[in-house]
Amino acid sequence: MKKHAIIPIFIPHKGCPHACVFCNQNAITARTANVTPEDVRRIADEWLSTLEGRGLEEIELSFFGGSFTGIPLEQQSAFLAVAKEYKEAGKIDKIHLSTRPDYIDEEILDNLKAYGADVIELGVQSFDPEVLRLSERGHGPEDVYRACDLIKSYGCFTLGIQLMIGLPGDSYDKCMESVRRTIEIGPEIARLYPTVIISGTKLCKMYEEGSYEPFLQEEMLRTTTDMYRKLTDAGINVIRVGLKASALINDSEDSRVVGDTYHPAFRQLVEGRIIRDKAEELLAQHLKDLPDENQLLITAGPGTFSSLIGHKAENKQYFADKYSRLRLIYREDPAMNDGTICISKYND
Repeated sequence: MKKHAIIPIFIPHKGCPHACVFCNQNAITARTANVTPEDVRRIADEWLSTLEGRGLEEIELSFFGGSFTGIPLEQQSAFLAVAKEYKEAGKIDKIHLSTRPDYIDEEILDNLKAYGADVIELGVQSFDPEVLRLSERGHGPEDVYRACDLIKSYGCFTLGIQLMIGLPGDSYDKCMESVRRTIEIGPEIARLYPTVIISGTKLCKMYEEGSYEPFLQEEMLRTTTDMYRKLTDAGINVIRVGLKASALINDSEDSRVVGDTYHPAFRQLVEGRIIRDKAEELLAQHLKDLPDENQLLITAGPGTFSSLIGHKAENKQYFADKYSRLRLIYREDPAMNDGTICISKYND
């Protein structure tokens, strides 16, 4: 059962001077009305009425939009005052926001601390200077280090880092270097976003002109999977992989996805690939020890079993094709820990 819930408040930063090549800011701002503190209160009340009685352990009120601390300080304070009121009343547990590394300074952090903000996520995207330049981010890696050091120095904020995969000038090695640097900084949480080409963006124009070539799906999956694996092995909680299937992506005529760059279940693909790799290692070892085996039982815990089967049963099909001489039987075992896989001889 889900124990954590987020109340999302989208605050568009209409004055953002950084027209990143992947962002369709015109579509976002044209379709999103000005949000007021009263809107925050109304949205929070609506969500809380649906979350009541669900046995949730934690509720966060989260300000999304990518550049919350870029709006004027008095506006930040007006929004945060509502969030603080709900937190002090025990209606929510945490205040969460996302922003840019170059929109962090002591005055901003002092204000966030005064209003009880808990989680600050930075849209880092990449640590590679060339990738940042070609993506027209408007900041460099030095801004990321400065912002992270400053946030951590306060000792009261949870730090999050968001990375994108497959931006202009990107590569597998550059992505893994970004992961290495992220681990070096040591945030508590991370998000991984495969780059999606959306119409109306400069990135779309670059793609149509042939100056930008997106990662192929297998390259994107392999890169993201290796990034996810490294981050989680380092104890960093990857709270999201891939964009949500939002109205902005799926339904807006101005913001449709271009090319084969979006998958609605990308996290399932990544987690399925990780479990498939684990199962394949065990299979290879088992067949090495018992080369004449022709029936095997693959068992996994409840939280792992669907990843073992794979999105639309693709892992099951993969094993059927690769090990065609074997009869593989899949079984879910409630007694097994999540992440654990067991392969044994199958007896009818």
